[in-house]
Amino acid sequence: MRRKSIDPTPFDRRREPPKQNLFIMPLLWLWCWIATRSGHLRIHKNGMKGLRPPFLVLGTHHAFMDFYVTPLCLFPHRANYVSELEGFENYGEWPYRQIGCLGTRKFVNDTALVRNIRRCMERRSILVLYPEARYANVGTSSLLPPSTAKLIRYLKVPVVTINMKGNYLQSPIWNLKKRRGVRLEAEARLLLTAQDAETMPERQIQDMVQQALAYDEYDWQYRTGMIVRAPWRAEGLEHPLYRCPACGKEFQMHTEGAELFCGACGARWRMTELGKLEGVNTSSGFSHIPDWYEWERRTVEEEIGRGAYRFDARVRVQSLPNAVNFISLGEGRLQHGPSGFSLTFTDYGEQQEKTLRFPAGSTFSIHTEYDYRGQGECITLSTPDNTYFLYPLEPGFSATKLQFAAEALWQRAQSH
Repeated sequence: MRRKSIDPTPFDRRREPPKQNLFIMPLLWLWCWIATRSGHLRIHKNGMKGLRPPFLVLGTHHAFMDFYVTPLCLFPHRANYVSELEGFENYGEWPYRQIGCLGTRKFVNDTALVRNIRRCMERRSILVLYPEARYANVGTSSLLPPSTAKLIRYLKVPVVTINMKGNYLQSPIWNLKKRRGVRLEAEARLLLTAQDAETMPERQIQDMVQQALAYDEYDWQYRTGMIVRAPWRAEGLEHPLYRCPACGKEFQMHTEGAELFCGACGARWRMTELGKLEGVNTSSGFSHIPDWYEWERRTVEEEIGRGAYRFDARVRVQSLPNAVNFISLGEGRLQHGPSGFSLTFTDYGEQQEKTLRFPAGSTFSIHTEYDYRGQGECITLSTPDNTYFLYPLEPGFSATKLQFAAEALWQRAQSH
């Protein structure tokens, strides 16, 4: 068998942004309609009547289902979509460009992307951006990067927000198996006029967008009485809920069926059909999954505050320089502390090790995965021309904890 050649050429971020292929659009809308039928998608539109391009669309980011719901919210308009390069590599650059995707990397300052977004607006297009930049870990909204308001002020076009419901509950990132019985909803509304975008203070714009894109999937499930009967519904929940509230031990959580339990102290919780957690043999813990998640965040912030936080571990390194291939780079070492991340490894085609540094003050957050393409838990760190996928080679690696730490250290850097 002939071995496929490796291409390390960086993705061309400056390439002219494509327009959605007019002849493909009917098939795309049909496919989206079919994909959302099991969830009986309902779309509500507010302030959208008479709105014509150009305008910017900001959407919540729950799961892959987002990409099926959004085109239906914008029908009959075509749009451009900002997409991470993983999609280009997985489905092919030509098909992705036919449906109007612009390639970028997560949590990097991409000036070429900003210029291409501007070009889309100048040719009177619609640009769709998911500012959270990753799927929801426990079905709740993330803090949006400050660049969101800056982009809005720069473009000076109307802003539409799409707040989706049910996408996460149907297929959470910690267990992508589809759950039956989950309904889908979406609200598309005009949040800002072009005049608002031009004249409002950035702080006010940022607050308005943050509020418009706020969500809590488990709260919505409980309030609407939506039952999820999948007997395996808790399996994988140990990835975001990695710390035991009964004994305080980290990385000892496990799941089986509808139960979450600690391997250190034996405490058990059952996930109900309404998405709540009930103690089986303990009164410790949280009934609301996002409350457990935020408690973990606070423990990481406290660890950083007392100077006790430090991460240092061997990792397996893959790079994604383009839309063509992943490149295996073997073993590396990932360190994280108050100054940020450092990654030591040998890059493709090089003989000597090198160290890339990602300062805390410029690392707003990181991308987390819990079972990326069947390879297990990982995080990614990116430069403008490469993305590094980092998988653990020893215990103590938690993508969730690393994310909490990166966000906390970024916040501390902004206050100094």
